[in-house]
Amino acid sequence: MRLSGPYNLPRYLDRRIAALFQGRDLRAFDFSKPEGAPALAPASSVSWIVFKNPVSLFIGGVAAVMMEFALPGVRSGVWEHSSFKSKPVERLQRTGLAAMVTVYGAQDKARDMIDHVTRMHARVSGVTAEGEAYSANDVELLNWVQATAIYGFSESYSRYVKHLDASSIDRCYAEGLAAARLYGAIGAPSSKAEFDALLARLAPRMNASPIVFEFLDIIKDAPALSPTLKPVQKLLVGAAVEIVPAQIRDILGLGQSFGLKPWQDRIVRQAGGLADRVVLAEAPPAQSCLRLGLPVDYLYRR
Repeated sequence: MRLSGPYNLPRYLDRRIAALFQGRDLRAFDFSKPEGAPALAPASSVSWIVFKNPVSLFIGGVAAVMMEFALPGVRSGVWEHSSFKSKPVERLQRTGLAAMVTVYGAQDKARDMIDHVTRMHARVSGVTAEGEAYSANDVELLNWVQATAIYGFSESYSRYVKHLDASSIDRCYAEGLAAARLYGAIGAPSSKAEFDALLARLAPRMNASPIVFEFLDIIKDAPALSPTLKPVQKLLVGAAVEIVPAQIRDILGLGQSFGLKPWQDRIVRQAGGLADRVVLAEAPPAQSCLRLGLPVDYLYRR
């Protein structure tokens, strides 16, 4: 594959990652209807800006999983009761669908999807390798999953796309509370300060696991992008490691070699910045704007 010109690689990368988050289930969900129906978060929210970028969405999602896996109860629940190991791309697509519906979908449809997820969670329980009983509907675990998602997506956008000031990041946390409560995460953080407090409280329960490294190997090699772009896919995984809080990186044993070199960081920033300017007219963010009577490029003007 020949890529000429300074922006062809990032543009191609944007299209490929957008395709990753537009799997069969996502394409079947019509975000343009019902006309005028509001989402759980308003179109003017910071969340609508952050979640429109497929590059930072991929990075933030991988970072969130690493952070989740630091907590044994979440790690065991995901690893033992999901298809991450056998069908990583399909699992990413389903996770992408849940994120898109939660942020952009009409409220009634979002509530229906969340209700379906919580019913599935009710069947997930077990005992970790450390002998700790866990349940997918445990409030503390749900709080951490919600916290890692908001942290991962907002931090990825701020680092690799466009800087978010402290008040904008706090808004991301606050905007996620409505969905968090529907999921059962009734103690999810409403600000970055509350995220830091939750991390401090849960850190003594966190530990390292070979599963984290197995997960990274799987995501690096999963057929998410074309074989030609496999090196770039690995850069995005490295970018995800970079934004994981230093305390959790130390616990998991994710040293400097797992992150990015300065020149690699520049490539990821270039891709993330360009993805924020390319209007994906058929993607959930644009279709949701049309549902609300807004221009298809509304989120790209802000």
